[in-house]
Amino acid sequence: RAAEWQLDQPAWSGRLRITARGSTAFIRLEDKTSGELFAQAPVEQFPGIAVESVTDSSRYFVIRIEDENGRRAFIGVGFVDRGDAFDFNVALQDHFKWVRQQSELARQDPEQGPKLDLGFKEGQTIKLNIANMKKKEGATGSTRARPAGPGGLTLLPPPPGGRCCGERPPALPGPARLPGTPITDSVLSWPQPSAPAAPAAPAAPAAPAAAEAWGDFAKASG
Repeated sequence: RAAEWQLDQPAWSGRLRITARGSTAFIRLEDKTSGELFAQAPVEQFPGIAVESVTDSSRYFVIRIEDENGRRAFIGVGFVDRGDAFDFNVALQDHFKWVRQQSELARQDPEQGPKLDLGFKEGQTIKLNIANMKKKEGATGSTRARPAGPGGLTLLPPPPGGRCCGERPPALPGPARLPGTPITDSVLSWPQPSAPAAPAAPAAPAAPAAAEAWGDFAKASG
């Protein structure tokens, strides 16, 4: 009970710090001016015998101090402010909570944990979506995919002027009929120059000569 202590005349006054080395916490009582160590209490378990609360106050505790020779003694310590006493409790709880977490991690066998298989299975594929790779419309070197026709053939774009594929071209104008010149489906005749006034040898007929000169065109007239 803290009421049994001589609280108005404490044997020593100073500052209290909590440090840690490994899993052990150390309560250090130091001079508030020079930092000289007055006493130290190693704490290996909390709650435990090294730190105990009194029954009649939340600001006073009994701690077990220990010197370098291993000698131990129990002394009572207390805080003027209740908030400092709360921080004292929380600091010890946080330290030993960390100790328990480290102990649990050490007991876990890493071989028993789930293993990540990042290798590709047989036939497995991935799809990459690369953004901002589309060329600007009308840029140099851009091409458009041509529509595929039946059987995988590529169809050529329609010619300028709005004509569609498969439309019959306009018919060629027929040969002009000149006066006095016969025209047939297979022979294209042209007017011949007028004969000289002087008598001359009879000229070859016009139609056969024209047929020989324009034979290729006559064959394609159909």
